[in-house]
Amino acid sequence: MKNVMKYKGYYAKIEYSDEDECFCGQIEGLKHDSISFEGQTVKELKKDFKDAIDHYLETCKEYNMKPEKQCKGSLNVRLGAELHNEVKLKSEEKNISINEFIKQAVTNYLKTC
Repeated sequence: MKNVMKYKGYYAKIEYSDEDECFCGQIEGLKHDSISFEGQTVKELKKDFKDAIDHYLETCKEYNMKPEKQCKGSLNVRLGAELHNEVKLKSEEKNISINEFIKQAVTNYLKTC
């Protein structure tokens, strides 16, 4: 994935602001909290990104709050009845759950990207 930074389980998309002449980033996928950062150089951007995450985690710890995660590890997928039936049959053939079948399929797909 292009223009993405990762640190301590968080990721952010990076953009360049021509108006401000700096790089800026925002942690996406948080419902209640907002974490943004910037830098005029890549080095400054990386440092501010890490500092912003560290500050967020320290603040959560200080106030005894659980830090938000961007992804919780579960999601609902609407396959449609026909595809759902195909997945069910294939998962039964392999003697695994539908969830495990889909997890393997997504893992295999991501390896080819």
